[in-house]
Amino acid sequence: MLDVDIKSMVFHSSDGGSLEALRDLHFHCGANSFTSIVGPSGCGKTTTLRCILGLETGYKGEIRISGRPVTASPGKVAAVFQEPRILPWRTVEKNVRLALAKADENNDLDTLFSELGLSEHRSFYPSELSLGLARRVSLARAFAVKPELLILDEPFVSLDEETAGRLRSLLRRVWEAHSCTALMVTHNLREAIELSDRILFYSHAPSRVITCYEIPGLREKRDRDFIDSVRDEIEALDIVSV
Repeated sequence: MLDVDIKSMVFHSSDGGSLEALRDLHFHCGANSFTSIVGPSGCGKTTTLRCILGLETGYKGEIRISGRPVTASPGKVAAVFQEPRILPWRTVEKNVRLALAKADENNDLDTLFSELGLSEHRSFYPSELSLGLARRVSLARAFAVKPELLILDEPFVSLDEETAGRLRSLLRRVWEAHSCTALMVTHNLREAIELSDRILFYSHAPSRVITCYEIPGLREKRDRDFIDSVRDEIEALDIVSV
């Protein structure tokens, strides 16, 4: 479904300096799979997502979504960023509908709002929402477009663990109900284990995939003991610290 083949990605500064962020980065995400990227700070994880989204184009290589180059027609791709990025002058519902194509702008969103616990907040403005609720709005906006590919860049950062845990459970249930390929960047190894089919571990920059770890078992069986056990196994591999 998603094929990333980046030979090199170099950033050039105004003073003539350069930094190679990515080198020989290759991976594939199958249809309806959930993949997480974990690696050191500043190693190029978010840069990878920006390349997939078409926000960075100065790389050598090719990225394809369902066989189509992202530079041509990427198809239905939705993104959830670290900050909710919702418009303060629009209600929750209007923020979500803003993502829809004109032909779909009157789609029924009742089920989606219910799944994300937003039914009672449709007429609220962003200033009336907690950060956790604002993150739910971002998820609703992403799933409203019925994406083929869902990009998640640290979607639970800055949340307390209880709120983040609830949001992870919501994301898992909605993602399973709506069937799309998901690619998430995170520094949190526990949440990667909880949600993912597999984890791609990045090297220091210039980044490449140094290890692909497959997570066994059903997601609904991944309790605290399971997550601790997998985390200990991964840490024993002496992979680059995150």
